[in-house]
Amino acid sequence: MMKLLDTLHRWTGGLIGLVLALLGLSGTILVYKHLWIGIPGAGDPLRGDLITITATTETLMAMPGAKGIIYADESFGLHQLRLGKEAGAYASQSGEVMTRWATQWERPELWIFDFHHYLFADDAGKWVAGIAGIAGILFVITGAILWWRTRKTFQLRLWPKRMSRPSIVMHHRDIGIVAAPLLLISIVTGTMMIFRPFALAVVAPFGPVAETAKALDPPKYKGGLLTGKPDYTAMLTEARRRFPDAQFRILTMPRKPGDPISLRMKQPAEWLPNGRTSIAFDAATGEVLGARDALAMAPGAQAFNMAFPIHASKVGGWTWRILLTISGLAMTMLGSLAVWSFWFKRPKAAKRPAKKKATASA
Repeated sequence: MMKLLDTLHRWTGGLIGLVLALLGLSGTILVYKHLWIGIPGAGDPLRGDLITITATTETLMAMPGAKGIIYADESFGLHQLRLGKEAGAYASQSGEVMTRWATQWERPELWIFDFHHYLFADDAGKWVAGIAGIAGILFVITGAILWWRTRKTFQLRLWPKRMSRPSIVMHHRDIGIVAAPLLLISIVTGTMMIFRPFALAVVAPFGPVAETAKALDPPKYKGGLLTGKPDYTAMLTEARRRFPDAQFRILTMPRKPGDPISLRMKQPAEWLPNGRTSIAFDAATGEVLGARDALAMAPGAQAFNMAFPIHASKVGGWTWRILLTISGLAMTMLGSLAVWSFWFKRPKAAKRPAKKKATASA
């Protein structure tokens, strides 16, 4: 049984280890993106007063092709304006455009994010990343089982003693068991955001699955056609009246006729950086079609909303960020060395001694 488990662990690691390594590396880079974007105004303090936000919203949404805004927050002092499928701009909190791009390839933080979530392949890549996540969870579990047999030889090394296959395998098992708890948290929370059934299974202890699934489904509203000049000031004012302590996070224009103008907000008690509190406005009249208070959602849904903040180090301060960095670098090293040892350091098959030909007697 253990031999079969070891074979499955090695073969699966050799085939999918590189994907996990790249996901770990890209995720680690994204954890620190607010420090390396390097655009003027990125470190500006948040200005949350209604007058400033409404004036800036009116200015930015008047730009040709404006599709929505991701508002600045405490960690990143610029608004991100959506101008099309891949086009966008960063603007200061006073409405001054700091930089623009026509495609995500002009902004490293955007294409790294696309790789980490979709492997540059949209929904197909998302499924591959999800499958890699499931495999990663199984790696952690089976790796811990396999390590138990060799626990007496445990040695904590940041790097293999030598680049031979036995040293790499020993290092892989020992560093893997140390990083296992962090790896499990990182991979489970990441996979939750891709596979809804898996996420519902994880949060099942918090409440009925059906109730959680219903709460996570986005509400559907039907309104009129988008007016030529929406009154964003009136909408934001009404949103602030309903949720006075919430931050404005994402303003989204209708994707098709009849869809509402959507505003996502974050209340102080929410962990999710973009919040799950939302208000839908009729695109024709600006009237409120409906609102959702994230803090009143089913307990299972609220537990699910904590997955991304944990996965992306949006809670816990520098302590958790450093721990996630260790997790990401460990995944990168474990995955890459697993591939290296499997494909390039495999033991050579023993040569069988040549059979001597029988010589005929003279």
